[in-house]
Amino acid sequence: MPLWVADMDFAAPPAVRKALEKRVAHGVFGYGAPCPSLIDGVLDYLARAYDWRVQAAWLVWLPGLVTGINVTVRSVRDAADDAAGVLTSIPVYPPFLAAPKNGAQPLRTAALAQVDGRWKMDIEALEAACLPGTKLLLLCHPHNPVGRCWSRAELIQLADFAARHDLVVCSDEIHCDLILDTDKRHLPFAMLDEAAAERSITLMAPSKTFNIPGLGCSFAIIPNPGLRQRFLRVMQGIVPHVNILALAACEAAFRDCAAWHQELLGLLRQNRDRLEATVAALPGLSMTHVEATYLAWIDARALAQGLSLPGDMSPAAYFETRGLGFSDGADFGAPGWVRCNFGCAPKLLEHALVRLRHAVENPVVPA
Repeated sequence: MPLWVADMDFAAPPAVRKALEKRVAHGVFGYGAPCPSLIDGVLDYLARAYDWRVQAAWLVWLPGLVTGINVTVRSVRDAADDAAGVLTSIPVYPPFLAAPKNGAQPLRTAALAQVDGRWKMDIEALEAACLPGTKLLLLCHPHNPVGRCWSRAELIQLADFAARHDLVVCSDEIHCDLILDTDKRHLPFAMLDEAAAERSITLMAPSKTFNIPGLGCSFAIIPNPGLRQRFLRVMQGIVPHVNILALAACEAAFRDCAAWHQELLGLLRQNRDRLEATVAALPGLSMTHVEATYLAWIDARALAQGLSLPGDMSPAAYFETRGLGFSDGADFGAPGWVRCNFGCAPKLLEHALVRLRHAVENPVVPA
């Protein structure tokens, strides 16, 4: 049962499908660009959802968020500081770990901390990992895989750290519309204050919330004109335009899918609660509360030790032998953990939880 890749099993919203059908019926598939109604739709959505007043000139359209991470690494790179590297916290979404290498930069990491059963940013660890020439901090917000919705206080602390070290902050906010806790609200890093905005590159997309990642549409929001021009120069001649179907889907998603979005959040909350309760009852497994995303980060190190897994077998590999396809924590910088995608029908999740209980309570370890 594939519970790994970070998209959902659900069909895209009816309004998105209708917009795509209309665009296909047009019959001409030439070159395209974001039209005024799409740009207005995005700006209106950001204002409604976050009270964020974004200027159209700040938008840079991209065929994918991972592209944006890699362009950011190259645009911030300074040849005199090649040894200083790119800074991020781990565990984290694997492209954060790959992009610095792709851009010929060292990777510098600081571990997130678990305090009272909750993941937190460790500013002291970031201070220790940051070198004088470091120019870039990659932030996952909300966090994939630990599921945190970072608070204003935590973001202010991070912004102060970035200001002290003169860091550009690339904030991956692709899961921003998937806040599951009803007492929390996403706060874009760039909204903290003008100084934070000036050092920020915010990456967003409709792909996760509305389950259209295969269409390939995202955008960067870069208020600083100098930083934006460097970003655009790196893209030139390399990064393709967003395709016309993706643009049509993006506009419909942000304009016409509010009710579908709320229904989705309700279903994801139910799935999260069911998964958390099951894991809490199983020996050898543990997880923290998922505040945002449809991804659960499960500590299986004690289970692996109790089962005496062969040295070359990870918990993810063991679960695969029992019919469960989780992401391997090693890919996120944390061997012994697994990531579970619960963005699926409740009946499918229940089948998966039956397999999970059986794998833990009736282990069969390959020789």
